[in-house]
Amino acid sequence: MKEEIIIAGFGGQGVLSMGKILAYSGVMQGQEVSWMPSYGPEMRGGTANVTVILSDERISSPILHEFDTAIILNQQSMDKFENDIKPGGTLIYDGNGITRHPERTDIKIYRVDATEEAARMHSVKTFNMIVLGGFLKVKPVVEMENVIAGLKKSLPERHHHLIPMNEKAIDRGTEIIKEV
Repeated sequence: MKEEIIIAGFGGQGVLSMGKILAYSGVMQGQEVSWMPSYGPEMRGGTANVTVILSDERISSPILHEFDTAIILNQQSMDKFENDIKPGGTLIYDGNGITRHPERTDIKIYRVDATEEAARMHSVKTFNMIVLGGFLKVKPVVEMENVIAGLKKSLPERHHHLIPMNEKAIDRGTEIIKEV
């Protein structure tokens, strides 16, 4: 098994932390992992993306030009990365702020309205965990117990009281993702 993923959106949406949690989850599961962030000097409000590779075998390079899965959280990222998904791959996106919806017919497309759901849950900071839950429903590349272990590893201990809320958000993401 090898899954090559890009997560892309605005800084402040939890793009990098979602990738880090996914990477730690793979480590906890005994997988080979690569986590490579990319962001501009703006961080909050600027564009940010992270590539994550999870594999049962050694990873030869963290540099990717095509992806098995793209998790897209804004229109700029949709414009930039939609065509970089391998044929037969998967595109998952949050519909908030998307003005041009995905057009490809050779990939599977899913929508998870995480922005709306996070507002409904009165917890906008769980937006990225809702998206992660949707991704894990479609592509169960790591087991939930390892995701929780990954959360514990990536969150500072002073924020561990937020883990149950994040776990609830992940579960909610698995419920609301829909194939387009």
